[in-house]
Amino acid sequence: MRQVIVGRRPMLGLAMLVAAVDKTLAQPAPETVEIWPASPPGGPGPSGPEVVNAKGAVTNVSRPRLIAYRPARPNGTAAVVIAGGGYAHIEAGHESTPACQWLQSVGVTAFELIYRLPEDGWKPIAPFQDGQRAMRFVRARAAAYFVDPARIGVIGFSAGGHLAGMTAVRPDGKLFPPVDATDDVSARPDFAVLLYPVLTLIPPFDQTRTRREIVGTAPSTAESEAWSVERHVDAHTPPIFLAQAADDPIAPVENSLLMFSALRAAKAPGELHVFQSGRHGWGIGEPGTEVRAWPELFATWARRNGFLPALT
Repeated sequence: MRQVIVGRRPMLGLAMLVAAVDKTLAQPAPETVEIWPASPPGGPGPSGPEVVNAKGAVTNVSRPRLIAYRPARPNGTAAVVIAGGGYAHIEAGHESTPACQWLQSVGVTAFELIYRLPEDGWKPIAPFQDGQRAMRFVRARAAAYFVDPARIGVIGFSAGGHLAGMTAVRPDGKLFPPVDATDDVSARPDFAVLLYPVLTLIPPFDQTRTRREIVGTAPSTAESEAWSVERHVDAHTPPIFLAQAADDPIAPVENSLLMFSALRAAKAPGELHVFQSGRHGWGIGEPGTEVRAWPELFATWARRNGFLPALT
């Protein structure tokens, strides 16, 4: 268990690691795969076509799916990547797509999750059904993607961190009746990366759109606890990497602090990085900012824990 507080200076060597995002080195084109064999549960869902705005944010999702980014030279690690947006939209263009491109460039097979939103008329459980199904889908097809089924993680930003976190701490929750053999496979991520996450729905840190979309404006204590990630941490929780800015105005840094404390209490492995500045919604991170350090910090942590191969 490590806690690291990062000050103003970016980590050295980061530029070499993330520069690959801008390269076009013969990486295969992304491919879209359906995660449900028929209509997904949790309806009725939206009417009309899906909408993608000029910044790449997605709404009106009726077809939950994965977009697979296969590396030219896969290293055996995979990650389901989940953008945020308060369960009202999906910030794919700013968060999950650039993250998948970076992961692909360093050999990780990345799967961008386009999930269903309560704001679009789906039941609040729908995104969690998609998260669980996505993990099972990737693991059931690990061989086809040249992936080690014991090295499949989940990465989530903001509300996507809440979805990723719930998937990690409650992988055995019976969220829908099994639909095929894929649902016989474990949904437990082997690791989780939670970036400026919304994790707790409990006062006084519950003034988020995530809380309103998932449990409403006046939830009971039991409802708030049931959907607060830190309340479900136990010794079986997978290793978790947390990164958040101390000046985050949307998801207070206490989300990550509470989660890290829960990991320590359960003796579950984890690492926390608190940046002095960065606010919210930084995605990969702008060049020259503190938060741009997170990809290298994650890669170092992942290698230390056996989720990425050692550098040669």
